[in-house]
Amino acid sequence: MNNLTKFKILKSAPEVFEAFVDPAKIGNFWFSSSSERWEERKTIILKYEEYNAELEIDIKEIEKNKKIVFQWGANGEGHTITITLKEIDPNSTIIEVLEEGFNENDEDHVNQLIDNKEGWVFMLTSLKAYLEFGINKLRGGLVKE
Repeated sequence: MNNLTKFKILKSAPEVFEAFVDPAKIGNFWFSSSSERWEERKTIILKYEEYNAELEIDIKEIEKNKKIVFQWGANGEGHTITITLKEIDPNSTIIEVLEEGFNENDEDHVNQLIDNKEGWVFMLTSLKAYLEFGINKLRGGLVKE
């Protein structure tokens, strides 16, 4: 099973791309920190200070200003995330986040998909606020209990 989330950001694809791959920018809308610049075949350590959490992602593919593919999850059994940027014009980009790897045989898969969608919508909302309006206070505001 897959989960697809789409958002329109009123910025160019290069600006949206850099927000993800530049460790100095990602903390303004998503994770607290990124260990280094995202590049193909690198393992990146991401931290959420608010939740005292840390995870590793493996960057599988980078197509500058167009696509980022990474995997997260334990023991290579995780999910694959594809972030695709489609520039409509120099000031407008459609961003698509596709997460693959949900087990439809898991009795809790519907709740997992809903929780996952909520997370991506919140992250993309925070990205939009950061890039379009300079607001970086939304990140870390989602409460999970």
